Amino acid sequence: MKVLKREPQLWRLRIETEDDLWALARIARKGMQLGMLGERRDQTTGGEEGGRAKSAERKKMWIRLHIESTEYQTFSENLRVHGIIEEAQFDVGLYHTHILEIRDDVELSTATTFSSSDRELLRQAEQASGQTNVVLAVVETDEVVLFHVTARGLREGATWTMRGGGKRGELRQAASIATTFRSKVIAALVDTLGEDTPLVVCGPGHARDVLLADLKATGETRMMKSVSTAMAGRAGANEVLREGLAGDLLSEHAISREVMLIEKAWERLSTNGPVAYGEVSLNKAMREGAIETLLISADILRDETKFIGSQTWLEWVNGLSDIGAELVQCSTDHDAGQQLLGLGGAIAILRYSM
Repeated sequence: MKVLKREPQLWRLRIETEDDLWALARIARKGMQLGMLGERRDQTTGGEEGGRAKSAERKKMWIRLHIESTEYQTFSENLRVHGIIEEAQFDVGLYHTHILEIRDDVELSTATTFSSSDRELLRQAEQASGQTNVVLAVVETDEVVLFHVTARGLREGATWTMRGGGKRGELRQAASIATTFRSKVIAALVDTLGEDTPLVVCGPGHARDVLLADLKATGETRMMKSVSTAMAGRAGANEVLREGLAGDLLSEHAISREVMLIEKAWERLSTNGPVAYGEVSLNKAMREGAIETLLISADILRDETKFIGSQTWLEWVNGLSDIGAELVQCSTDHDAGQQLLGLGGAIAILRYSM
């Protein structure tokens, strides 16, 4: 995200990645205002012309909405913002939908000031703008599955499966089929990925190293790394994130830290360690100042229908700064995030057992 203007009640932003759309879908909420260039049909230009019906002209103009709702699907290329027009050349008071895409400039404003949670989410989106998305290729002898790792999610891409490996004993034929299979995978990989996209080749066994050697033999110069995992498929991709096996390639991605922290919380939970979840335990941990890090779904944090005690989550987390605790807003667009939802959407790593 590129911040073009930053004031207490107004941000002007440029959307640079799909992750920026994810962040903006959480920040832009009902009651705020969002302005950008859009189009409306000018009904005064319609009518009859030469005995034939003349359609109203579409005019491009600045349109500011009072937000009613937003629609965003994971890893999609646009965010839909619905609301009532507050500012435009005409049609003020009518409904309109802005469709936000990468490279759009938008102006987001609020009647009060942006919450500390929103400011932190914007800071992370701004910081992530220079990060390169990483691709994981989870390799088995007869299958390769591609996963795209962004700052906020893990998306499964193409899958290549080898059909037929030769009968038992026909080693030469089996080797030939395997070589042809790897050649097709490499051709598709090169075609699919950007020239500079880093590639982590991972999986159990030695098939990954054979594929990596073939990649290098074709003259590929992108950053590539071989990582051993105990599991294949999506479980293998999650293992890379959970164990930090990709090293510096993913160390700065928010998803890596989220996954590792959630895994840390799960480990403590399984050993009755210093961790808290649920309304009673979390409130007690807050009162005692025991919370070190709170992990919470970014969606639940902003859901005004979700309460902890008599407070909304946005109100409740304001107390974290008083006890020196860290707030980590998690995406649910990866497996660890879904596990977090299974615990109610929030869990705290504590400084000590209560």
